[in-house]
Amino acid sequence: MKLADITKAEWTTYVGLLTQEQMYSIIKKEYTTDSYFNPLQDLNDNWIISVEEMEYCTNIEYLWVKDLPLIIYEPIPAPPLS
Repeated sequence: MKLADITKAEWTTYVGLLTQEQMYSIIKKEYTTDSYFNPLQDLNDNWIISVEEMEYCTNIEYLWVKDLPLIIYEPIPAPPLS
């Protein structure tokens, strides 16, 4: 599944899947003015970025993120409150 295949209402359901090499190439890099990539790992140890980071990327060096495969977001559960 690709970015063009989902609606804006589905943006919170999906994330862009990165390889480890891709993650290192974009971490803390500006994807648009004053906004920076913030890759993180999901429940399955996949490196991911948000659909918003993909959609709003205007930095020509990183436009390839718009073509990343999408996967369903599976967050790491928060630790229990003590």
